[in-house]
Amino acid sequence: MTSIAKSWLCATCRRKASTPRAHGISRYSTATRHDRPFRMAVVGSGPAGFYTAYRVMSKVPKAKVDMFEALPVPYGLVRFGVAPDHPEVKNCQDKFEEVASSPDFTFIGNVSIGNTDGHFHGCTIPLASVMRHYDAVVFAYGASKDKRLGIPGESDLQGIYSAREFVGWYNGLPEYADLSPDLTQGDEAVIVGQGNVALDVARMLLENVDVLRKTDITEAAIETLLKSRIKRVHIVGRRGPMQAAFTIKEIRELMKLHGVGFHDIDMSLIPDEVSKLPRARRRLMEIMTKGSFCRVDDAHKSWSLDFCLSPTEFLGRLDGYVDSTVFERTALKSPFDTSSSVTGIGEKVTIPSSLVFRSIGYKSVALPGFDEAGISFDDRRGVIENDGMGRVLRMSEDKTRDSQLPGVYCAGWVKRGPTGVIASTMEDAFSTGDAIASDWNSEAPFLEAESNAGWEALRSGVESGKCKVIQWEDWKKIDQAEKERGLLVGKEREKFTSTKEMLAATN
Repeated sequence: MTSIAKSWLCATCRRKASTPRAHGISRYSTATRHDRPFRMAVVGSGPAGFYTAYRVMSKVPKAKVDMFEALPVPYGLVRFGVAPDHPEVKNCQDKFEEVASSPDFTFIGNVSIGNTDGHFHGCTIPLASVMRHYDAVVFAYGASKDKRLGIPGESDLQGIYSAREFVGWYNGLPEYADLSPDLTQGDEAVIVGQGNVALDVARMLLENVDVLRKTDITEAAIETLLKSRIKRVHIVGRRGPMQAAFTIKEIRELMKLHGVGFHDIDMSLIPDEVSKLPRARRRLMEIMTKGSFCRVDDAHKSWSLDFCLSPTEFLGRLDGYVDSTVFERTALKSPFDTSSSVTGIGEKVTIPSSLVFRSIGYKSVALPGFDEAGISFDDRRGVIENDGMGRVLRMSEDKTRDSQLPGVYCAGWVKRGPTGVIASTMEDAFSTGDAIASDWNSEAPFLEAESNAGWEALRSGVESGKCKVIQWEDWKKIDQAEKERGLLVGKEREKFTSTKEMLAATN
């Protein structure tokens, strides 16, 4: 990986780098905006980044947007998080393509901002350098880590994976190309967590592999799933069906899987008068009580939603593989209240599990350079502190958040936490875009950007290094190469799973 050093910085950056400055950004541009373009950098090329760019470009005259992406390929969660058998969810890429086709938009792939962690064959630009050449910077880089359970055996035993790793692996995320999950140690799997990602993982384990072959799931994943011995999947949650986080579409799909049965749920957790519930919650209760098309006795695979269980320990075999998961039963304070709290009741339950996935949420992390820029980041919640509209809050000298940090914004999961679907991310990004447009048009202070040159002020230093910068036309070559690979195996595309392969496809 190549990092931008002080030696190649432009004259403006060299002067600023050698001039001591108080904590954070001390001066901001308030020059008239009517005679020059608005320059904005977006860090991250997923839905939050693209929707924010689209909103700003449609509301701010002469707006120019440069989008930085650490990987050589765009689209973030759409490419690496959406289940391969949900191609309709990826239709938002058409809108992103429209944004990228604008002459006022520049895609800068294979370039990480501040963060070199896991960024192989790529360039890295210090955050401070970026902030010197733009009127505004928008952080929309999503959530790259996952939450841990913190219970005995989690870190020691083989066969325990995070859902984020597994999803990234079967979707071709280079970071997890070598995950090689072992699905052959037994026939029962436990998924801790009951959100949509947990149901996606369960579906991949239960679905007929011949159905998945036609999707853009990687061939390596197909080969692994063909060897799978998993016949029984437990999707376990601390609370009950009325508090479940999954949505109608995901549970309906599981119920419809051919040859796969659903074990009956505890009816005491279902309200007597389901018909009086709000529509969405009513439909969920109806689907769960009706069950699957295939009876468990006739099924070759089965699954269950195991409620009111909190994991306490993983037990292993002598060879170091997980063998079972120990849970404590919980009691709901108000079983039919969607926000009910739970408490442990001391009773233990052990479920056999030769394979375990934790799916209890993703988490964003701060980028290197946040402290120096005065950006307040909440490590516990995994979000950038903001005013709710995406305006980032300043970190004061005593490390407490203070007023707005001019010209610095956030959108998506790093703004509100890892919740919601692409539609909610779009709404969230639009609110950030509206805040940026309102601030710019009202002559509010923004970042000091004397050069106001954006990528043009940074590219010479990046391109003089050993790494390759990916522009949109380069991505189109990668895109075409993947589609050609897919044709050979009868699918839409076969993704490259390493940055080296991606970069080679651009030559």
